[in-house]
Amino acid sequence: MTLEIRTVPCLSDNYAFLAHDPDTGQTAAVDVPEAAPILRALDEEDWILSHVLLTHHHADHVQGLDQLLSEAPARVIGAEADAHRLPALDIAVREGDPVMIGNEVGEVIDVSGHTVGHIAFHFPESRVVFSGDSLMALGCGRVFEGPPPQMWNSLKKLAALPGDTTVCSGHEYTGKNALFAVTVDPGNAALTARKAMIDAAREEGQPTVPSTLAEELDTNPFLRAEDPAIQAHLGMEGADPADVFAEIRSRKDSF
Repeated sequence: MTLEIRTVPCLSDNYAFLAHDPDTGQTAAVDVPEAAPILRALDEEDWILSHVLLTHHHADHVQGLDQLLSEAPARVIGAEADAHRLPALDIAVREGDPVMIGNEVGEVIDVSGHTVGHIAFHFPESRVVFSGDSLMALGCGRVFEGPPPQMWNSLKKLAALPGDTTVCSGHEYTGKNALFAVTVDPGNAALTARKAMIDAAREEGQPTVPSTLAEELDTNPFLRAEDPAIQAHLGMEGADPADVFAEIRSRKDSF
């Protein structure tokens, strides 16, 4: 059986996720912005926490960990490269390392850029990737530490996953991301339609995360730096896609 995924809203606009293997009963929490909503979700589902997967060290992804572990002890997994900034890890991992939740084997992907040492967790059997603040719904994380080409290469790794992969990202930023996306990809009918659906969902207070990779490939400008229409709109026809990505990211930073 594939993993059962529950999205857990936290703080004002963060998401944590629970991934549960029904065969073994093991359950992983992905990132811990705050403990109470995760503990409540575990109780509602009658799931027992076994693992915590950390995508990166930013406080809004780890600050609830101590409280969570005090009430639901679990093994903590995070990036070896970021271990000096993460809470204490039980298992430190690198790109390509396996991560098991029950019977399902996932793979660690290095998606440095937003931070150096940021990782994603891909579970191919369940067709899901936990991308943290790397690839987001209609966006990507601000490039705080790595140079833009590094972030572009990280996004290309995620873009190469199967299109039916569910993208579990870390924030409810999709409405703002949509407002920006149409400024750099105005002729994209799929984007226009998606923005309308996002606006309607947010008006109803509904989440827009997770999304699918196919949606992101069709509409997310940060994955579309090779698209001739976007390059033409930016006056960068034939430019290196890494440079186009950097221009898109720069425009978003000042949007």
